[in-house]
Amino acid sequence: MTKQQCLRTLPKMDDLLRAIESEASDLPRNLIKSVIQEELGRYRESLVAGKRDYCNQEELLTGIRLELKRQSQPHLRGVVNATGVILHTNLGRARLSEECADMLASVGCRYSNLEYDLDDGSRGSRYQHVEDLLIRLTGAEAALIVNNNAAAVYLVLDSITKGREVVVSRGELVEIGGSFRVPNIMAASGCKLVEVGTTNKTHPSDYIDAISEHTGALLKVHTSNYKIIGFTEEVEMPELAEIARKNQLPSFYDLGSGLMVDLAPYGIAGEMTVEQCVRQGADLVCFSGDKLLGGPQAGIIVGKSAYIAAMKKNHLLRALRIDKLTLTALEITLRQYLDPAKAVKSIPTLRMIAQTLAVVREKAEQLASLLAEVGCRCSVVRSAARVGGGSLPAVELESYAVAIHMEELSPNRLETKLRENSIPIIARIADDCLQLDLRTIEPEEFADIVLCLKKIISDLRIEL
Repeated sequence: MTKQQCLRTLPKMDDLLRAIESEASDLPRNLIKSVIQEELGRYRESLVAGKRDYCNQEELLTGIRLELKRQSQPHLRGVVNATGVILHTNLGRARLSEECADMLASVGCRYSNLEYDLDDGSRGSRYQHVEDLLIRLTGAEAALIVNNNAAAVYLVLDSITKGREVVVSRGELVEIGGSFRVPNIMAASGCKLVEVGTTNKTHPSDYIDAISEHTGALLKVHTSNYKIIGFTEEVEMPELAEIARKNQLPSFYDLGSGLMVDLAPYGIAGEMTVEQCVRQGADLVCFSGDKLLGGPQAGIIVGKSAYIAAMKKNHLLRALRIDKLTLTALEITLRQYLDPAKAVKSIPTLRMIAQTLAVVREKAEQLASLLAEVGCRCSVVRSAARVGGGSLPAVELESYAVAIHMEELSPNRLETKLRENSIPIIARIADDCLQLDLRTIEPEEFADIVLCLKKIISDLRIEL
């Protein structure tokens, strides 16, 4: 067939539109028309390029249906995290508690007292909803919230040290996700970085010798996403705070992860809590809301009221402020910390970290049993989970996973099918098979996993 003859096999736009509209009446007509045009264009290109000899109309309609299904779904949606990485940055980091979800629905669907004082009927401050809670939980004099921790550090430096030098250990010049680096943030905030010490060792004298009339602050950065081990030394916060006080300088601590409860009872020792950091004398402490705190993305600043007051007057605060939904989720998360035992049970991040190996194994056996009932060949295997999200890099959590054995599909193809599910299931491949790590899977998600595997098995039987 000539190219012209091939092109004549393409159905008319109106015929396709009628066929699709009859089965997708709930979708906007302009969306249907746009998708048909796109798919017709792709098909036409393949005919012109000689990749096809004629138009298979059923194949074309199938492609249109699949593309309509894809485009009619929200692009951002919930997934099942079966990777074993608790704070998976690509999967939204901290999973919010049910209490947060309930309150988000209430505040999001109604007007709220975001900046309205219900006691006296006048304008209020959005920050007051969480400031008192943070003061109580951390022991700090005051608190302020912005949209992430990089913004928190930026606001601190711009408000307190702009045009002056900030002294920091060379071993603490970290890079966080997306190639954002502490030196870059410092430069953007208008202060001058003064590096002291070496990559592996920094002494108190290094800070003392670097202080001059141009110094604006001493900064300590918690290396939360990596560890330097071996021949190392650092100046701990109490000593750094004392050096700053003697020289009438503020001391800042970029804590990063923002742990609020001691994890030592759950086998994870050595990670400083925000309260401990404040007690050690830091004038300001910055940390994230969506890492070990287990809340929404936010940058939290706690410390001396004089410095917080200066930041509240900075015009940048409006550009960096958080919205009502973030404040809602953060307030509910912080309220759960008023009872630490409750926090470990109700905040998903803490619950997954603290979960015993026996509980994880029990979940794995339950899921494997359910999958076996629908004809899926699988086994329970030992695995290693991680906290992730740039937190506790040296900590490996013992875990259990369900390994899926499917001769008809390679692990990579099976991973793709799980990812393409209506509720995407994000798994990992290890030991040449697909694995579902149960440390990050909740029992209420079992049904979604079982239904997905059942459909995959059913489709394979039809194909065979």
